[in-house]
Amino acid sequence: MTINTNKNSFNKRAFISVALFVSGLFLPISGIMNHKLQYESLTRERHFWMSVHNMAAILFVLFTILHLTYNWRVLIKYAKKIKGISISKEALMAFLLVILIVFLFSSHALHAG
Repeated sequence: MTINTNKNSFNKRAFISVALFVSGLFLPISGIMNHKLQYESLTRERHFWMSVHNMAAILFVLFTILHLTYNWRVLIKYAKKIKGISISKEALMAFLLVILIVFLFSSHALHAG
């Protein structure tokens, strides 16, 4: 691991990428805790996890927008480069399988009355 010893430079792109990643890590953890505590009254623990989840989501959206802003040219260049590349049948099948499993798992909520 190397440490940048140049005190004048601050890499905004690296900062935004790491902040985006860390805030994204909090979302599933706090989401699982919110799911676990959903039937509790508004206890301190439930309020804490709801606050963590809400702030992590706000930061995730903010850093996503900043990430797109700072990397817009690179993303557009990459998108233009992959126009001619076709999606493999394995990638398509994996995509469809994940969508199917998520839909089947969560569709029970549509039947709740």
